[in-house]
Amino acid sequence: MGLFDRLATLLKSNINDLISRAENPEKMLNQIVTDMRDQLAKAKQQVASAIADEKRLRDQADSELKQAGDWEKRAMLAVQEGRDDLAKQALLRQQEHTSHGQQLLTTWEAHRLETEKLKVALRDLNDKIEEAKRKKNLLLARQRRAEAQTRIAQTMGSLDEKSAFEAFTRMEERIEHNERQLKAAVEINEEFSGDRLASDFKQLERQSGGVSADQALLALKQKMGLLGAGASETPKQIGSGKDEEVIAAEIERADDEQSR
Repeated sequence: MGLFDRLATLLKSNINDLISRAENPEKMLNQIVTDMRDQLAKAKQQVASAIADEKRLRDQADSELKQAGDWEKRAMLAVQEGRDDLAKQALLRQQEHTSHGQQLLTTWEAHRLETEKLKVALRDLNDKIEEAKRKKNLLLARQRRAEAQTRIAQTMGSLDEKSAFEAFTRMEERIEHNERQLKAAVEINEEFSGDRLASDFKQLERQSGGVSADQALLALKQKMGLLGAGASETPKQIGSGKDEEVIAAEIERADDEQSR
């Protein structure tokens, strides 16, 4: 398992170096995935070589055992021909090949177990890389969201909300002050300019200038000629400041005269 230990150490070293220099998280994560893919490709080559070595050992063991069987057959043939001397030599050669074959089988079996472990580790590495790719997309999404939130926070921080509202308040106070100044100027102008008496009468006329319903009725009857000579006041006199009781009395008197 030294192969994958070295790969893990190399990946960890590369990742730590990238993290320490991480100015662009997306670029960093992409580089990590790329490095993992490169290491996976190298691991596949190493595992393929280990599998090839395993097959070669098995072929060599099978070859030694086959030769051992061939020499055993030759020894039988020598015995059948009465050549015990040749039979002994064939049996010695058969033992040598059998011994070599057994040793190769033992080595092959140990190598096979290691190769199986390498295959499992390779599958695990491949699964981790696929998981890293999925996690990369998730991390990038989180990074983009964090960047967006940072930009929003920076934008909000750049807006001096308090000073903006204070500016509105100051502007409102200034406008109200200008309005008060204008009212004061108008009041002073009316108080100290022109004929004060005429001004007072104009104000009084404005206050009493409204026409009541009784006054309007009296004006209408005068216009229709329904009022007698004693009530021949012109409409201009209607708004002369008489109170409503006096006007009502005049209307009643006019009605009495009309009825006679």
